Amino acid sequence: MTSDDWGELKQELKQTIGTNNFTTWIDPLELEGVENGVVSFAVPTSFFGSYVSQTFGDQILFKAKSINPEISRLNFTVPQRRSPASRAAKPAPRPATSAASAAAGDARIPTAPLDPRFKFETFVVGKPNELAHAAAKRVAEGGPVTFNPLFLYGGVGLGKTHLMHAIAWDLHAQRPELNVVYLSAEQFMYRFVQALRERKMMDFKEMFRSVDVLMVDDVQFIAGKDSTQEEFFHTFNALVDQRKQIIISADCAPGEIENLEERIRSRLQCGLVVDLHPTNYELRLGILQSKVDYYRDQYPDLVLQDGVLEFLAHRITKNVRVLEGALTRLFAFASLVGQEISLELTQDCLADVLRASERQVTIEEIQRQVSDHYNIRLSDLVGPKRLRVYARPRQVAMFLCKQMTSRSLPEIGRRFGGRDHTTVMHGVRRIEELSQKDVQIAEDIELLRRTLEE
Repeated sequence: MTSDDWGELKQELKQTIGTNNFTTWIDPLELEGVENGVVSFAVPTSFFGSYVSQTFGDQILFKAKSINPEISRLNFTVPQRRSPASRAAKPAPRPATSAASAAAGDARIPTAPLDPRFKFETFVVGKPNELAHAAAKRVAEGGPVTFNPLFLYGGVGLGKTHLMHAIAWDLHAQRPELNVVYLSAEQFMYRFVQALRERKMMDFKEMFRSVDVLMVDDVQFIAGKDSTQEEFFHTFNALVDQRKQIIISADCAPGEIENLEERIRSRLQCGLVVDLHPTNYELRLGILQSKVDYYRDQYPDLVLQDGVLEFLAHRITKNVRVLEGALTRLFAFASLVGQEISLELTQDCLADVLRASERQVTIEEIQRQVSDHYNIRLSDLVGPKRLRVYARPRQVAMFLCKQMTSRSLPEIGRRFGGRDHTTVMHGVRRIEELSQKDVQIAEDIELLRRTLEE
């Protein structure tokens, strides 16, 4: 199997396991060669190799056999450290996110590689994300800890990972002496499990308690995993006590992460919790315009007709990654066929993306919009208060959730303070009745529906 074969195989794996897994676990693999039916890869750590072998080994081996049927096994090795003389002759770049523990010798925490595209300069700021951006910039200055942890949460493709990477890049550039570790909660868990198996828990504790900045992405992954939560809690406490900065991201607020221990939930809420709201039209248009400036250098002869960016900003609303990917695909396609980027070409080229991106309203969006419309706090909307000033908006929100989402009544009830599905059913029926005879209720529902569908 040649390096070209490995390059093609990697792209196939990327389609199968997703971009995040690919970037973290497959892209860092270096093909060393094939001998006697064994494909050898160089890996940064033994844990890294073990995890790849256990998680993706079968997929890699299957695809490798399709290239060379004689291949029967995979081998993962950690290259020996070079001597000081060889390092002096050819200095290696310092890993942006790895960290060594003095107490643990050469042991290193396997951390996720940073994406060079994800820096503050490429992050488009708008009203939905301005607070998260400002907080991330403050932490990236590397000064005294002012809020700990910084907890960033929001849906897929809203910029959480971008900001996490941007913080790490800035800290590495401005404070290279800091021991900065960025990794996913999944990596934290597997590192913990590996330490248990190898009876190296003291090394694990020493490594994670020696960092200056700990960044954990997708912390909801540890929910329900008791032993991992226990160790995460102690690591968290140890770093906070040392006034070390912790930055966490998740897909929802700490209070909404199911099966998360209450003591961890409380700890996560003690710092600054920032919501990255769904993007608005202006922010999406700004993101597209910034990407166009980048693509004009690659495709200087392409003509982008008026109205295309506005069309995309209106139609692809949920996920910035999908939005940027659609524009990339559009420029590449137009370049290949040698046509201007018109609205018609856009609709033909992105037909599947546009179908998949039809507006799908979430329960959170409905709750936020209803609380804003009736000028009440979100906590009161979903809370236990039964005063009419809260109960009626709550019923309106439940009605809209039933009409505009595919969520079941029990699930809607859980998102409204753990209410029973019969309560939701009663609220829905009550609003159905009122909308027939109360003009104000009918107007409120119509206005809220239009706003949510924009």
